[in-house]
Amino acid sequence: MAASLSGRSERRRRGRRHAPISEINVTPFVDVMLVLLIVFMISAPLLSAGVPVDLPETDAGALPVSTEPLTITVNIDGQIFVGDDEVSIDLLVPTLLELAEENLDQRIFVRGDRQSSYGAVMLVMGQINAAGFTQIGLVTAPDEGN
Repeated sequence: MAASLSGRSERRRRGRRHAPISEINVTPFVDVMLVLLIVFMISAPLLSAGVPVDLPETDAGALPVSTEPLTITVNIDGQIFVGDDEVSIDLLVPTLLELAEENLDQRIFVRGDRQSSYGAVMLVMGQINAAGFTQIGLVTAPDEGN
């Protein structure tokens, strides 16, 4: 009889040892949250860097493009040209949207005269960016000194 009683008590102890825990373990949750917090703290300043532009170096070669980019030129007097046609700053975005066929991933090259106002070129780039275009590049002449 004693053997049967001890057998039952062993089963009870074993059952208690492997019973599900009713408490929630929050350690993995806290670990994941801390990692996500660090990732977002590092990446947030990179997302709000202002006007995204590709600034090629003066001695860089031509970029390979699959489609013909739209070219915008700002001359020394601040006049704006899309291709060879002069447009006002108010008609710049509608003209670009029409030429790009509403494709906001269309590559746009901005050419500014060396003597033109920095503000005029930045105004054009700001208008393009505000319209939703993201592929904006500045065009430079190759360095003659190399």
